[in-house]
Amino acid sequence: MSADVRHRTVLTVLVAVAATLVVAALIAGSPVIHRLVSRLPSVPSEAMASVVAVVCLVGAVVSAITLLVRDARIRARRTALLRLHPEGLACAIRVGPMARQMNELRLDDAERLRLSRRYSIVADEHGVTFWDGGRRPRRVDAYPWREVRNIRADSMIAGTTVLCVLVLRVRRHKNSVELPVVLASGRPGRYAMSDAAFFAVVRDWKAKHRVALAAEGLEVPPLTAPIPVITAAMAREDAEARALALASR
Repeated sequence: MSADVRHRTVLTVLVAVAATLVVAALIAGSPVIHRLVSRLPSVPSEAMASVVAVVCLVGAVVSAITLLVRDARIRARRTALLRLHPEGLACAIRVGPMARQMNELRLDDAERLRLSRRYSIVADEHGVTFWDGGRRPRRVDAYPWREVRNIRADSMIAGTTVLCVLVLRVRRHKNSVELPVVLASGRPGRYAMSDAAFFAVVRDWKAKHRVALAAEGLEVPPLTAPIPVITAAMAREDAEARALALASR
């Protein structure tokens, strides 16, 4: 069992134990709670219930409309970008002070850029471009491959989840900044990309980076070992093999 799964299991058990204790306390203290409730001043229950119901309904409708508008905006941007860039388009989730780190690569008198929670990235033969907006995509910033110093895969912890992160190291105006890119599926409701799909994007960006630098006659970064793609079945087979090896000793 991995550390992340073990941590989630412990949290689930603790929540279950806490809920059991709360229910037991409510049952044991029901006479006291009944006496306290009976002493409370009377309120127009029907009117209050109607107000609470209306407030909850309005809140649910506003939340649903907000989510639908956001998802429609993301789909419209993706559709528009696919017409111009049929390959190399990816969806990403902003994490941490991403916009602040990108602004560190800009001149002091340049307009400060903004980045939505969900944005798009295009990696083509020219470099990496960050896009925002809706059906008329807005280019946030672009980094030619000659400004990219390194591309590597890493991970970060968000709450109780370990996210795969593509770290893009960019140097511009004598500043060097690492931008953590959390890749995601373009479909609504899908979150951080991982496993084979994530590492395929990392390999694709590395390959485009090397080709572009070689075409400009610049120094090409050294080749690194292939990024392993380990599936659940492969991990299970490896664990079984280890167990058999230990048992045969």
